[in-house]
Amino acid sequence: MCDDITDSENAGWLNRRQFSLAGAGAAALVALPGCSKAGSPPATPSNAPETASALPTQSRTVVIDTPDGKADGFFVAPTTGKHPAVILWPDIAGLRDAYRTMGTRLAAAGYAVLVVNQYYRNSPAPVLASFAEWRTPDGQAKLKPMIAAITPAGTVKDGAAFVAWLDKQVEVDTARRIGTAGYCMGGPFTVRTAFAAPARVGAAASFHGASLVAQGPDSPHQLLARTQAAFLLAIAQNDDERAPADKDTLRKAADAAGRPAEIEAYPAQHGWCTIDSPVYDAPQAEKAWGRMMALFAAHL
Repeated sequence: MCDDITDSENAGWLNRRQFSLAGAGAAALVALPGCSKAGSPPATPSNAPETASALPTQSRTVVIDTPDGKADGFFVAPTTGKHPAVILWPDIAGLRDAYRTMGTRLAAAGYAVLVVNQYYRNSPAPVLASFAEWRTPDGQAKLKPMIAAITPAGTVKDGAAFVAWLDKQVEVDTARRIGTAGYCMGGPFTVRTAFAAPARVGAAASFHGASLVAQGPDSPHQLLARTQAAFLLAIAQNDDERAPADKDTLRKAADAAGRPAEIEAYPAQHGWCTIDSPVYDAPQAEKAWGRMMALFAAHL
């Protein structure tokens, strides 16, 4: 997750690179690491990639009934037709403009996208105005109990509820399987979503995901065998350096489960895929995006 170790690693890396926030674009939000406000259409940071041949999209704020309460989210899809659905789990800073923009880009590629607020048990989105708030005493005091309220069992229930809600939307092609993508703390939630609805979830992509290999039978790597999904597990360089055996554990778990899985450590820092992160790495983020597009094209 976006913990103190990862923060200090990224800060040191930024210093070595002599990163300039101004150089990342005036509209980019201050965030460490990758992981704003509600509104439609979302603001687009100046370092957000352009999408060629993008479909026109329309979006709305939604509320979804779950066993633990009412979850708010951002739903965006092409303006016409039915499309395979994707559940997008944000990083630790939650649903904000960066993820609305990323969700809209995915919708413009031909998907019906639900960007969820994982903190709905405590607050509607946005919880924080920017990731920088998380590094303040007030921000940590606000967010830490919300993080504690998210349990593995709760995420499984959420995933099942989100899948069921998507299958009722007119924009969703229910003849196609559902995908899920997650960043940072959202990475393991993609595996839990695939576990929650194995007959419906056909593909799951995790980017700089946290705690994919953990102790206990409910560790994400232990759940792969109880899914019917193909996986993309994109690992940050500094995460791999801290836990180099994790990618091998994931490989063995996927192979034992008979699950297709692309597992790769990228030469980029934790948070590199999120467009409002100061460690956003455009070439490596575009590579990861392209691999996700290939995964969804093949399995949804």
